[in-house]
Amino acid sequence: MTKQQANWSPYDNNGGTCVAIAGADYCVIAADTRMSTGYNILTRDYSKIIKLADKCVLASSGFQADVRALQKVLAARHLHQHNKQMSCPAMGQLLSNTLYYKRFFPYYAFNVLGGLDSEGKGCVFTYDAVGSYERVGYSSQGSGATLIMPFLDNQLKSPSPLLLPAKDAVTPLSESEAIDLVKTCFASATERDIYTGDKLEMLILNADGVRREEMDLRRD
Repeated sequence: MTKQQANWSPYDNNGGTCVAIAGADYCVIAADTRMSTGYNILTRDYSKIIKLADKCVLASSGFQADVRALQKVLAARHLHQHNKQMSCPAMGQLLSNTLYYKRFFPYYAFNVLGGLDSEGKGCVFTYDAVGSYERVGYSSQGSGATLIMPFLDNQLKSPSPLLLPAKDAVTPLSESEAIDLVKTCFASATERDIYTGDKLEMLILNADGVRREEMDLRRD
């Protein structure tokens, strides 16, 4: 007689995909709005993007209960401890510290942080679950990331961070070209990843502020 044991996990993966691209004077952060568990769609209209500061936006995939808890912690530490608008690089360090503090029981959240730095340049920070992070020109996280990252590598050819002297990581595309590229990425990933779909939500940050754009994706 074989022994049976109940398997329980405190985590769930609710799917979804996030993408961010940094340019010379802009940053585009995008995510789909589908939230799933297994083969079930829980909702088709769930935002994975939150604005943390005037020039800083966070997009997260993974376990959305952990994502919400992480967002609340970041918002509280930002407002109550600093009492001023943080720059995107400062918020990037705060997010890294917050994730690392929980490394023994980590937030099951995979994050892309995007915005503008103090010079007005676009910046993107990409993370693992325990806070290791890097400033890059573009990044993708979530269930469709393995489909999107090779395409972005092919189109954008970001310089290696190992090159000396270090080269600027921002992408050479114009803002409109970057937006079109993000739309192409999601249209393609939606065809091949069942956890990505329904609607694309994009926030575009530049010197004029933040604006939002949407695009319908496949719903099946």
